[in-house]
Parts: sequence; C-alpha cells; structure tokens
Amino acid sequence: MAEIRSSVSLVSVEFEIFGKVQGVFFRKCTRDQGSKLGLKGWCRNTESGTVEGVLEGTPEQVNMMKEWLRYKGSPQSRIDKAEFRNEKIIESLSFTAFGVKK
Repeated sequence: MAEIRSSVSLVSVEFEIFGKVQGVFFRKCTRDQGSKLGLKGWCRNTESGTVEGVLEGTPEQVNMMKEWLRYKGSPQSRIDKAEFRNEKIIESLSFTAFGVKK
C-alpha cells in the first residue's frame, strides 16, 4: 500500500499486530512510542492474541509509527505481521493522547 503524501495535514489508520505481542510490554512500549512521536490514539490486546489500535497524526508521524510497529516493537516481542487498514484523511484528532485500553 502506498504511503500517504505529506501534503495531507492529518491521517487516521487502524492497526493490528500479530506475533508474540502479549505479555511482553508491547502495549506499554506502543503507548510510549506513540506519545514520543506526538500521535493520538490507543492500543489494546485482543482475545485472538494480537494487539490492535488506532493512530492519528501527521502522515510523517503515522509513517514513523508504522515502521516501529512493523519492525521494532517492545524488546521481547516478535512481530510476525503488521496490518494497517482504513487509512483516511481526517479534519481533526479524535483523541487527546495515546493510551492503552483494557
């Protein structure tokens, strides 16, 4: 999938990360990295053993986070696959911070 052009001011994208991503501080590290990049949104564990969430920010911020979610993650995690869906341009942010949902 092509990356969104940087002329766009804000984008939103849903993500789901597959692999060894539960019980390895993946959500905490995702929250910390998202906050460090200035992103808004959330992440949570799923019953199927994945981590899912939403990212909102500039295209540059979102693309940096996509790379982190695809290739880095938390120190003990193993990322097998990262899926990104419903990427769209948004007028304003829906969230005030990047958090972890239970």
